[in-house]
Amino acid sequence: MTLYEEPLTPAGSAKPAQGETGRMFQMITGYWVTQVVRTAAELHIADHLHAGPATARDIARAESLDPAAAFRFLRACVAVDLAACHDGEHFTGTPLLETLRTDRPGSLRDLALWGGMTSHWRPWDRLVEAVRSGEAQAPAVMGKDLFAYFAEHPEEGNRFTAAMSAMTEGVAEHLADVIDFRGHERVVDVGGAAGAFVQSLMVRHPSLRGAVLDLPRLADAAGSSAAAAGVADRFEFVGGDFFASVPAADVYLLKYVLHDWDDESAVRILRTCRESLHEGGRVLVAELVVETEDATGLPPLMDLNMLTLSSGGRERSRPEFEALFHEAGLRLKRLTPSASLVSVLETVPA
Repeated sequence: MTLYEEPLTPAGSAKPAQGETGRMFQMITGYWVTQVVRTAAELHIADHLHAGPATARDIARAESLDPAAAFRFLRACVAVDLAACHDGEHFTGTPLLETLRTDRPGSLRDLALWGGMTSHWRPWDRLVEAVRSGEAQAPAVMGKDLFAYFAEHPEEGNRFTAAMSAMTEGVAEHLADVIDFRGHERVVDVGGAAGAFVQSLMVRHPSLRGAVLDLPRLADAAGSSAAAAGVADRFEFVGGDFFASVPAADVYLLKYVLHDWDDESAVRILRTCRESLHEGGRVLVAELVVETEDATGLPPLMDLNMLTLSSGGRERSRPEFEALFHEAGLRLKRLTPSASLVSVLETVPA
């Protein structure tokens, strides 16, 4: 059952509202659900209910909550299909809630937590200003751009990195299904945070040698991730700046990187890769591709997310990607959709 499935009666109306009114009410109050999910993640509700049915008092005792408020919160979780309650007292988790479990592979808990944090939540409060000005709103609410803010607030920066790694886990296998490798290639994940993407490819292709280039502060997280994936003997972390230089490679991976930057910056990143690419090498760009003629689902909304959060950031159409590649001395060889919403754009030197 979805939220507000029943017809709503507006104030002063003798007739039930029609479907459009119900849908609009659901849209207007959508941020309530965001904060319910964020709070469920913060309070480890998925972990508690995975262990078995629990009462509100059980949860309150475990998380130091007000028992009455805990009951009201869990009842709201039932309303959004995060929990079920059949006897008015004991709550159980749902498959949807399971996606927030701490120990679940690909858990979305970190994404749920970051979604309600200052660095994500507050810029979205200024969407009107973003649309009016065409400028990101992170500097307006935080005094600096998003990544500078993360550098000064490592808790949120680390949460963001973990959230991006979780998103990578969710699509990595689908992307691996559509990427071909040619034996003993050296693959560098440019701007790949802790290296979750390249490490997942290395697990599938034991002959690959992988590296990730990102900020030095991510070295420990990358090492731990590689060890957990069982690829530490073939993996290298390189701290650096992808605008300045990247390690030489046969294949560069750019997943969710170009959408953070304006066109000029994106071309600089691509040129840096082009200059260090081994002969016969490739640059693989994994991104959402916006189709203006069929602008439905996540990509157009993610484009607004980038407008609001990241100075110059945006999702792009195929022609817009091709223009970037041309400026960087590359050409698009093929665009391959995956079973996820993310496509792989394979480029080679022009």
